[in-house]
Amino acid sequence: MTNMVAGSTSSASGPLRHRPLSHGIYVPTVAFFEDQSEDLDLRTAAKHTVRLARAGVAGIAVQGSNGEAAHLTHEERRVVTQNTRMALDEAGFSMTPLIVGCGAQSTRETISLCHEARSSGGDYALVLPPSYYSTLFMTSTIRDFFSTIADASPIPIILYNFPGGASGVDLSSDDIIALGQHPNIAGCKFTCGNTGKIARVAAAFKPEGMGLASPFLCFAGSGDFMLPALAVGAAGIIGGIANVAPKACVRLFELQWNERDVEAAALQEVIARGDWAAIQSGVVGVKVALNEFFGYGGRARKPLPSPTGMQKMKVLDGFRELVQLEESL
Repeated sequence: MTNMVAGSTSSASGPLRHRPLSHGIYVPTVAFFEDQSEDLDLRTAAKHTVRLARAGVAGIAVQGSNGEAAHLTHEERRVVTQNTRMALDEAGFSMTPLIVGCGAQSTRETISLCHEARSSGGDYALVLPPSYYSTLFMTSTIRDFFSTIADASPIPIILYNFPGGASGVDLSSDDIIALGQHPNIAGCKFTCGNTGKIARVAAAFKPEGMGLASPFLCFAGSGDFMLPALAVGAAGIIGGIANVAPKACVRLFELQWNERDVEAAALQEVIARGDWAAIQSGVVGVKVALNEFFGYGGRARKPLPSPTGMQKMKVLDGFRELVQLEESL
């Protein structure tokens, strides 16, 4: 799908977005490391990025939860972003947008990460709310944080609502709608899993005329509720399960877009079962699946464990049905 939306033109109130977001599947890629040294494995990362792009995804995200951003130095973040942009460009996907995780606990560091993302080839900054000192926050703290970031960032930001990764901080639909009025805030990733919240926010930014671009896009944060999210106005997903099954996720999006509801519902069931394995095991499980079924992946950086024995088999069994479907597409 190439239904172009938020940010296709420049204006005095916002920066030029030469790789606009479109409706579709965005993949928060995993980071790859050498087995012994834990140095970045850039060759495997590039290979994986191109595999995803060729599957038809709308965009790539780096340094999210699946990308082990918490395990990377600033310099490694820069290298990962540059390597991903280069891999896309060299494979003929120069117009594929690149989203870069830029969350940090301070306003100052978050702004710094946004500038680093831009200079390294990123098009959008995915930003978690701060949470470490959340018990000291005032009512306006979170909104002020995002507004300040949006004012200072050289690239548009995407709000990242992930209570599980932010000590329970959960943006309300009122917060998101208010922040979405900022010309440099392009959308929100809803890893909260709240379809009602997506419905309220999507409705608030629904274009008034046919064919008009939405100024703000809503993305489901995982594949297991893609279909209900799309039904209430989401533009797609930014979902980790697409690391393992990008074609299946793209196929579900296309079925829903073409109103083939029965087929879409059946495919959503398979994706939801596979995504449950990913949700339970996180990036550790995604890497186990990539190793077993696709021959690459490595392990996560320590102290994250590497499943073995019965635990590993349980993870693989959870992915197996979805991988079989992926390989048939």
